[in-house]
Amino acid sequence: MSDRIRDIQKFVEHLYELTGSANWAEAEKFLTDDFFVTEADTLPYAGVYRGRGALRELYGKVMSMMDVVDLKIHETTVGHDYAVTLLDMVLAGNPPVPVPLAEMFRFRDGKVCEIRPYYFDPTAIVKACETKKRSKA
Repeated sequence: MSDRIRDIQKFVEHLYELTGSANWAEAEKFLTDDFFVTEADTLPYAGVYRGRGALRELYGKVMSMMDVVDLKIHETTVGHDYAVTLLDMVLAGNPPVPVPLAEMFRFRDGKVCEIRPYYFDPTAIVKACETKKRSKA
């Protein structure tokens, strides 16, 4: 494996660590000014979130809508200007509910300029959001 691929994999892992620990000031240093993340129309938090604060905004929204207890990163594959991470978003439950997804990262000038998540089946996410919404009512 080349040093470049290893560096990008570490970069992506570090960004997950920063966002997972809510270290937004540091995480935002790794994003371009025009960064955006696009969530599919099939999700309760669908939309395009823009700017360096987009991840903070999206994470706040997601965490308020459902109970995510873990992210299990399996592997990151690297291309020229892209990386794709395979992971499970683990939702609260007995047993916990893993939701498999792939997140595409696009890079420009050594920073992330776009993230686009791909969910195989968003049903568990929609159900978790509906359950949490009912419990708040």
